[in-house]
Amino acid sequence: MAQELEGKIAAVTGAASGIGLASTRAMMDAGARVVLVDRDQAALERICVELGEDAIPLVIDLLEPRSCASMVPSILEMTGRIDIFHANAGTYIGGDLVDADSANIDMMLNLNVNAVMKNVHDVLPHMIERGTGDIIVTSSVAGHFPVPWEPVYSASKWAITCFVQTVRRQVNKKGVRVGSVSPGPVISALLADWPEENLKKAKESGSLIEPKEVADAILFMLTRPRNVTIRDIIVLPTNFDI
Repeated sequence: MAQELEGKIAAVTGAASGIGLASTRAMMDAGARVVLVDRDQAALERICVELGEDAIPLVIDLLEPRSCASMVPSILEMTGRIDIFHANAGTYIGGDLVDADSANIDMMLNLNVNAVMKNVHDVLPHMIERGTGDIIVTSSVAGHFPVPWEPVYSASKWAITCFVQTVRRQVNKKGVRVGSVSPGPVISALLADWPEENLKKAKESGSLIEPKEVADAILFMLTRPRNVTIRDIIVLPTNFDI
């Protein structure tokens, strides 16, 4: 594979599994050094041993304000700069709103929305000062369509879709590209919370995609010439239709 990201420093949140891990692998295969951010220390250590010296573990709990605030300074202390930031960490609540636990709603909105906004807020000054950088946010097809069986999750991703589009317009003249990737159902731990009937139908119909297929889209976004911004990519299984 061409080393299109040779010499780049990337950071990925939620990097210990799923899309985050696939994105990490894709960027490393393209030549980047990657800081893997996750709260699961054991998983991070295991994965970084496997990936080698260009994989740098950083244990951060994005739901804990002090830990969240320490992320960007810690990355800069370890690497000196951040060329690529992939805000990927997130969680899921599905089902009827009346059945949702209020604490789980708070937790999901804090991780899916607030942490993303704070992370991007913290990394932007560094990228603006350098006059270059890429920010990719993992959104969802649920951020473009009101999915009836996931009103809280869908609302969180609508918020992120708006956030990406507005921040992009603030920084696109400052050398910083901001985009989102919006997958349909991905084979990952998040599907454990899907309504059983919907998950069964998706598996039977082939309406799921692998994390690597999302990572391929992310790599495409990152490797365009600097005068080109891929704003948003929706990645769907061919057989999926909401």
